Amino acid sequence: MTFTPRTWVVGEVVTAALMNQEIRDQLNSMFAAWTSYTPTWTSSGTAPALGNGTIIGRYMKIGRTVVCHINMTSGSTSTYGTGNYNWSIPFTAANAGASIVGTAHLLGVDRWSGEIVISPNASNCSAFMSISGTNTKIDFMTATRPETLASGAQVRLTFVYESAT
Repeated sequence: MTFTPRTWVVGEVVTAALMNQEIRDQLNSMFAAWTSYTPTWTSSGTAPALGNGTIIGRYMKIGRTVVCHINMTSGSTSTYGTGNYNWSIPFTAANAGASIVGTAHLLGVDRWSGEIVISPNASNCSAFMSISGTNTKIDFMTATRPETLASGAQVRLTFVYESAT
């Protein structure tokens, strides 16, 4: 990850080690592999449980800009709880005074496209999908919106946001 560059002082001797740290290492971190993390799947009601499903999160942080992807696949022992779904993000969002929007996909019986919303100061994101096949207004994703979730359903979330630190 990138870090705050050093402040140079007049008369300081620049060494190869300092140049490597301040220039090479900073640049290399922007081309490095993404960092894995395990997102938490929660809801505003009864908690869902992943069971034998999988959830994978990956991100790249450059300065305070975070690019993130979450991929969740439900399993045969997953339970879906009640209420609106949320997924944890790797860093708390900045208080930028505006919500951040990304993309969401649900691959269930049908394929659904939606949006991700991250509110200022949030530590999680929410997916918004069409209410149903006949009502394309969007609302929070739930166990039954936009369709009833079942084993093998995949949720894919991709977004860019500003972190608080």
